[in-house]
Amino acid sequence: MTDREDFLAWLNSALVEAERALHNGNAAPRRALWSRNEPVSVLGAWRNAYGQEELDRLFTALEKSFSDCTSYVFELQAFDVSGDMAYTAGIEHTSASVDGEPRTYTLRATQVYRREEGAWRVAHRHGDAVTA
Repeated sequence: MTDREDFLAWLNSALVEAERALHNGNAAPRRALWSRNEPVSVLGAWRNAYGQEELDRLFTALEKSFSDCTSYVFELQAFDVSGDMAYTAGIEHTSASVDGEPRTYTLRATQVYRREEGAWRVAHRHGDAVTA
């Protein structure tokens, strides 16, 4: 399996499963896929975070806000792997409850990954709402 095939398999299994879990109110799988090494950052659709402490607070807040995910689809637009770095750019389509209110929304999401000790870890995320 090539590096690109290996990365894509991880993305379509572990990463997508972690995002579904987050949208069902469980941030632990997402947190497990994020780097514990600095720098880490999120430029989020709702909130930003820089560094491990802020990242932990962000994931805790998201976990409390999300529930009842009925659909999460990641539409990959582009990706590449170069050595121990990779990136994805795509569209996330989500239906879940946010603070108890059912919502359906679409985000543009770009992420940067580092391979650490043989495993892919997320180091940066940028997400913003798609508007008509």
